[in-house]
Amino acid sequence: MRRVFKGRAVLAGNIEGRALVTQMGFNTYASFFTSMYAGEETATCSDKSNPQLYGKNLTDKIICLPNTVGSTSSGATWPNVAQLGIAPKAMLFSQQIDSLAAGGLVVTDVWTGNRIYAVDQLGDEFLEAVKDGDGIVIREDGTVTVE
Repeated sequence: MRRVFKGRAVLAGNIEGRALVTQMGFNTYASFFTSMYAGEETATCSDKSNPQLYGKNLTDKIICLPNTVGSTSSGATWPNVAQLGIAPKAMLFSQQIDSLAAGGLVVTDVWTGNRIYAVDQLGDEFLEAVKDGDGIVIREDGTVTVE
């Protein structure tokens, strides 16, 4: 069943991809740690504290989450994963994006030219509706369609 949600476009654009969903906070640094330092061609989530994502491929996915958690190093993780070519396509937040994620994603866009699209304030119903593997369409105005 097709569902449409309206959020706030933080880093706008028109893209499509496949969902990867967590109901837990996303620890950016812990999730990408192993892949960043092992020189892997894809990012396998290495955050054992998030059993919903642990061991799953994050590269080119649209990660659907409530928010991010973790230390200040998480903001610096985004440019690294973008330059390594192992970043997700987008981050879709049910809640308001936190300052560390926003700062890291904006810096990534400006410094590396690699945009990781971001939409926030999609609501709890969004996270209840979307499932791993669902097709996602993101529009520049913050409209997100779950197919």
